[in-house]
Amino acid sequence: MTIAEIKTVCYVGAGTMGCYNAIAAAISGYDVILNDVDPAVLQQVPQRQAEMATFLVGGGYCSREDLPAALARVSLQPDLQRATTHADLVSESVFERLDIKRATHHQLDQLCPPHTILTTNSSALLVSQIETAVGRGDRFAALHSHLGAPLVDIVGGPRTSAATIDILERYVLSTRGVPLVLKKEYPGYVLNAMLGPVLGCALTLVVEGVATIEAVDRAWMRGRTATMGPFGMMDLFGVNVIHDSWRYRKEDLFTAQLRPKILALLQPMIDKGELGMKSGRGFYRYPGPRYQQQDFLGQESDNEVVYNALLAALIGNAVLVAANEVSDPGDIDRAWKTGTFLDTGPFAILAQMGVGGFLDVLADEVAAGRFSGDRAGRAGHYLQRNREQLERV
Repeated sequence: MTIAEIKTVCYVGAGTMGCYNAIAAAISGYDVILNDVDPAVLQQVPQRQAEMATFLVGGGYCSREDLPAALARVSLQPDLQRATTHADLVSESVFERLDIKRATHHQLDQLCPPHTILTTNSSALLVSQIETAVGRGDRFAALHSHLGAPLVDIVGGPRTSAATIDILERYVLSTRGVPLVLKKEYPGYVLNAMLGPVLGCALTLVVEGVATIEAVDRAWMRGRTATMGPFGMMDLFGVNVIHDSWRYRKEDLFTAQLRPKILALLQPMIDKGELGMKSGRGFYRYPGPRYQQQDFLGQESDNEVVYNALLAALIGNAVLVAANEVSDPGDIDRAWKTGTFLDTGPFAILAQMGVGGFLDVLADEVAAGRFSGDRAGRAGHYLQRNREQLERV
């Protein structure tokens, strides 16, 4: 069921996220226009959407019979003015550079009808960094989706109206998504603010010689009953994406020593084109990666040091999201479960461990140099203040 306020959606940037979100919207009954400055990218859209349609059918999002009508609702338009003439909602997924994002939204603000809602799908930049480029601040927000998962983050800027947030929330529901409205902007939103540090911890354990790639994945898969570990996930997301996140991240004292070591691990893979699942090789070979073999979990004994390090990264950063009043523990758990398809969120795991037990693990990670003492202090303060409530989750 479409919503009354939105009939036509324009996706600016026809890369992976633009294509994926466009076909989901079309399946849900919306007229969709895909725009990109590169004609070659637009030429690839039909093939990419055919592949994504197969994925959506296989995942139960729609039936194969739904596809012809949905694909007919998608049109390609290289001219931005024509693409946005009748748009009620615009979703931008251009390159993750602040100057490009701001220039794109300034242009959209000039071209779009007055009622059009402008949104960014940025995963790294904050709403407040972009929204000053537009006049319609009341109709500007982040609408951030996660490839392959129904979770969609909705974040208003300093001027975003409650009516705009309400429309976006109902729009996400109409596309069978799971909206998560954040109380305030936060680097990494909610899911990525937890998942990013877990992946970073996994890389740290390897580059510091604490464990092998397979040992890290094995510890996580055993402990969380997961189908893949952190390095399998990085292969899924793309080794190049992980590389870029470390190459362009804002450096602090805690990551200054880690960054060159992690880039030294990833750069040779980039140079050889070993980008993960999409290239047939990353940390594992595809198809049939090692972690899918029957004997994978049977090798070696449980590695408590590795598992506790990964748990500290997950729960510690989940606590910081809550402590910063970005989202409540229940919604943080919901975001994690929806985004990862795992059955237990970080605060539920915390309740099982007990606050005292987790603080012991966190202290070990600070001593090992894998968790910032300052961040651990803030997390610990929140945990002690809310201890009784959290242990009842």
